[in-house]
Amino acid sequence: MPQRNATEVSLQTKIKMLYSDSGIYCLYYCEDKKITATLQADFLNLYNEDVVEAFFWTSETVPLYFEYELSPLNFELPILVPNFNGDFFGWKPWKYEGNRKTRHAVVISRNAETIIAWTAEFFIPYALLKPLLQVPPQQGTKWRANFYRIDYDKEVSEWSWQLTRASFHDYERFGTIVFE
Repeated sequence: MPQRNATEVSLQTKIKMLYSDSGIYCLYYCEDKKITATLQADFLNLYNEDVVEAFFWTSETVPLYFEYELSPLNFELPILVPNFNGDFFGWKPWKYEGNRKTRHAVVISRNAETIIAWTAEFFIPYALLKPLLQVPPQQGTKWRANFYRIDYDKEVSEWSWQLTRASFHDYERFGTIVFE
């Protein structure tokens, strides 16, 4: 993913996304020299520290999308976001258990004592994405999506698959993914 702002930090970020009959898989590789993460629980404001994020807007007919965040300490923030003309706020999932719960893992890679990268992987089950439209996707289904990384080493550095304007919540600028 391209870095979106010019900072002293120039790090590589890669993402892969796959899907199955039961959900979406995302894998992020985040080159890093310092992990800036202190939050030690799920559902906190993880975006204020190092984090990766994925956004899935499954139908352009409704300004409602799913956002998933994962920290290098393996804490998560899964929320539905209604976004009406830039006025947005996330809602936590209800009955977040069983086949509705995500699965996730993080590995911090080191060379001796030096941090070189962190890898984040997560699975978002389609059961969690209900009541969004076009879920599960069928062959030919198009969703709008975007993928991000935020890093707080010396200053805030940002990466995104698609360039947004003032906010990562600029869903009208999300890219399009097509299920084959």
